[in-house]
Parts: sequence; C-alpha cells; structure tokens
Amino acid sequence: MEQIEFTYPAKRKVPKRAYVGVVGSGDMEVLLEPADDLVAHVFVRTSVDGFGASWKAVLDRFFANYDGAARIEINDSGGTPGIVQLRLEQAVEASEQ
Repeated sequence: MEQIEFTYPAKRKVPKRAYVGVVGSGDMEVLLEPADDLVAHVFVRTSVDGFGASWKAVLDRFFANYDGAARIEINDSGGTPGIVQLRLEQAVEASEQ
C-alpha cells in the first residue's frame, strides 16, 4: 500500500463536499471537500506501488483545468488513469451542483 501527496494552486473555494466511486477491484473512490486555504491538497492511497509518476501525470493534467481549493482523498484499488480522471470529474460535478 502506497500513500502519495500532491498540492496544486487554486483560485476559488469549492462549494460543498462530494463522494463518488467505490473501493473495489479495478476501481476507486474520491472524497472531495472544501479546503481552508487556496490550495488543492490531494492524498492518494493506492494498492499498487511504484506508480507515483503516473499519478502525478494524471493529476497534473486534471489540475491544468481545475482551479478549486479542495482537499481530495483518493482510495484506489487498481483504477486505470481513465477511471482516475472520470472519478475526479464526477466529484467536481457533484460538488458544484
């Protein structure tokens, strides 16, 4: 089990908490909540070790377009980069509805 942390600059507050996905074989869950400061804090807990560079690439791509100040917790059970992107987008959509 590997734990990785990332931070990204943010420009705006996130309206509310959101939870999407499920921890299970080949899937993941994302918990998103407003941050106290104008920074996005991402905490990844994954069952697959050694993929820090892949996580960074996916998250860099996501945060190139997302500017919310959030605390994001990702609990991964082998989700692909496409699933990571999908779950992040779903969490943002749920938070901003």
